[in-house]
Amino acid sequence: MTNNNDQLYITKVINGDANAFTYLVDTYKNMVFSLAFKMTKNREEAEEISQDSFIKAYKNLKNFKGDSKFSTWMYRIVYHASLDAIKKNKNNNNTLEINEITFNQIKSVDNILEGIERKERSKIMNDCLLKLPEDERSIIWMFYYDELSLKEIIEVTQFSEANIKVKLHRARKKLLAIVEENVEPEIISHYGRK
Repeated sequence: MTNNNDQLYITKVINGDANAFTYLVDTYKNMVFSLAFKMTKNREEAEEISQDSFIKAYKNLKNFKGDSKFSTWMYRIVYHASLDAIKKNKNNNNTLEINEITFNQIKSVDNILEGIERKERSKIMNDCLLKLPEDERSIIWMFYYDELSLKEIIEVTQFSEANIKVKLHRARKKLLAIVEENVEPEIISHYGRK
């Protein structure tokens, strides 16, 4: 499933050719930095996360099973390093709104699932959605899947705009927690996450 060139260089690194890892860094450095920067909104932090993520990938390369693409495996490492940085800085003066962080995290969780077969991903997300209370699940479904505007959702549900925004915010947070709780153990545990 991995790119043939990636697998060739991964094998070289595992067999002791540390210089072969340069190919992987050069190939994925832009993707890694972009994700870290998108999540943290901080250039210095994104650079540090990128460096730490490549170090972690290098140290754990022997644990890479090839079940998914190397890029997906690397994406997961960066994603979790970025989440850890966000959690660490949670008490600092952060200029991002909670809605923006939550939305980015949900989109990132969805990106993690890109490495999974489409049918399996759909089943996992449906199972996670089913764990939400019905009113929150339906609002998430209308907003993200049916792409209804807030105005349309208000018309459908007869809730006030403020009520819809609160329910949407709560549903996003709950869905993120449900996805992390239900997906991480199955997908990420064997990738060397500590």
